[in-house]
Amino acid sequence: MAAAVVLGGPAGWWRWHRRVRAARAAMVCSRAMASKTPVGFIGLGNMGNPMAKNLVKHGYPVIAYDVFPEACKEFQDLGAQVMDSPADVAERADRIITMLPSSPNAKEVYTGANGILKKVKKGSLLIDSSTIDPAVSKELAKAVEKMGAVFMDAPVSGGVGAARAGNLTFMVGGVEQEFDAAKELLTCMGSNVVYCGEVGTGQAAKICNNMLLAISMIGTAEAMNLGIRLGLDPKLLAKILNMSSGRCWSSDTYNPVPGVMEGVPSANNYQGGFGTTLMAKDLGLAQISATNTKTPVPLGSQAHQIYRMMCAKGYALKDFSAVFQFLREEETL
Repeated sequence: MAAAVVLGGPAGWWRWHRRVRAARAAMVCSRAMASKTPVGFIGLGNMGNPMAKNLVKHGYPVIAYDVFPEACKEFQDLGAQVMDSPADVAERADRIITMLPSSPNAKEVYTGANGILKKVKKGSLLIDSSTIDPAVSKELAKAVEKMGAVFMDAPVSGGVGAARAGNLTFMVGGVEQEFDAAKELLTCMGSNVVYCGEVGTGQAAKICNNMLLAISMIGTAEAMNLGIRLGLDPKLLAKILNMSSGRCWSSDTYNPVPGVMEGVPSANNYQGGFGTTLMAKDLGLAQISATNTKTPVPLGSQAHQIYRMMCAKGYALKDFSAVFQFLREEETL
């Protein structure tokens, strides 16, 4: 009764209760809005496009840039702000994700004349999901640190399909204390976000993975090609491999033989997916790292040569699983 009298009776109590609930809701909303501040995204290619879209789906306002303006039009239609340079993105966002084709591209975007570092704010979090030389990641991290910002390398595995579905795996290198801040964004685009260690270790994990992927894809293509020439039905052979010890991602998820699986590049004349040029580039990074660490990688080296030959023979823009088609053509020589 005393409380009711102080609050002005039952009606006063209910007014007080509504104010408390409104205040709590405002606090929750404020925290949510704080985490949904704009995110910069630079590089809207085959991988960057669906990754940025998943950020939009999770409610993050995206500030976008791509060297090809036509790649940005779709994001304008989604309500994103489109900038004229990486520097302009850095001026408007203190969290930026980059997804670029190569080490030179990454250097240009970060340290070029109109690069991120021209206008980056102190305390900004810069996450690079490109696959580049670990040494370049370390170099960029030092340049970013001098500007008072934080750099993390976070290359991905899973391909375009996983990027669309938001099921990528991120391998993250950088200051461990910043990992949770990076993970908040990366979980919008991936189902696995793994901390690997200091800057460059994410790239190290990625190039090791892709070297193994290339070797296993070539092995799968060779085995399938041999089995077909021996009279086996390709679907039956794939089924046997996938219930046996030869099973791998290249055989059960991304089979390189046309007609064996739906929804993969081999079912679409090897269009889309992960390009042969990019695989050759990643294998080149693995070779550089192997040389620098005096690590023997004979199969990785052979895989690198095969993908370089494919690029020279017209397969550069096809998915890397086209190695099956390449081997079929080679057998006629």
